Amino acid sequence: MQNKVVIITGGSSGIGKALAEVFGKNGSKVMITGRKQEPLDKAVKELQNKGIEVIGFQSDVSREEDNKKMAEEAIRHYGHIDILINNAGISMRALFEEVDLDVVKQVMDINFYGVLYATKYCLPSIQENKGSVIGISSIAGFRGLPGRTGYSASKFALQGFLEVLRTEMLKKGVHVLTACPGFTASNIRKSSLTADGSLQGESPRKEEKMMTAEVCAEHIYKATQKRKKYLVLTGQGKMTVFLNKWFPGMMDKVVYNVMAKEENSPLK
Repeated sequence: MQNKVVIITGGSSGIGKALAEVFGKNGSKVMITGRKQEPLDKAVKELQNKGIEVIGFQSDVSREEDNKKMAEEAIRHYGHIDILINNAGISMRALFEEVDLDVVKQVMDINFYGVLYATKYCLPSIQENKGSVIGISSIAGFRGLPGRTGYSASKFALQGFLEVLRTEMLKKGVHVLTACPGFTASNIRKSSLTADGSLQGESPRKEEKMMTAEVCAEHIYKATQKRKKYLVLTGQGKMTVFLNKWFPGMMDKVVYNVMAKEENSPLK
């Protein structure tokens, strides 16, 4: 990854920031993006203090024009793009019958359309360099999670898009990775949306017992090096994907019971 130019959307914190660190420490030139300038600037400074060559670019992935400008700025600053990591994402927690549909649309705009926009404008340069497009999906892209309508739907859509892209790029030398972390400690649950679109505020799960963002980033880095097609993380995640394929009826009950145990779960 020496001197590879890597764009990471949603790189101000969590898995995105950890990815910037692991790629940067291995010699990559990094651009991270984020919606808010202050945390973006803070992340850039922290990464630069660790000797990483990094720039920040304020953008909202749900806006097509922002993604176009992001790709243009990366090429202006670094000359080209080798790797795009579509990491920016948001979650939600509410039953479908209770959720405001604008919340589902907001999640889809960020988690799905944001990936389409970023990939559309970065792909020409990535194609020239036979680079990589990486989508940070989720186990929720294999198994729908009750109370996570918009999130699961966005990840299923994302995985369908990445599969199509991987197939279309088969003869063009572009590597496409679908990375599916299990439950990973990050800010995504704290910034998760509720039924009316307000922020959840606190995570309903025990974050300290989850895989760390740093360990998750190391796995994604290695999978990128090896140009893997899929990466499914954690024992629980791998078991969920396997059992859901062969025993979907049983998994309806298992997943319901697991999600119902969350603090303040919308499941009764």
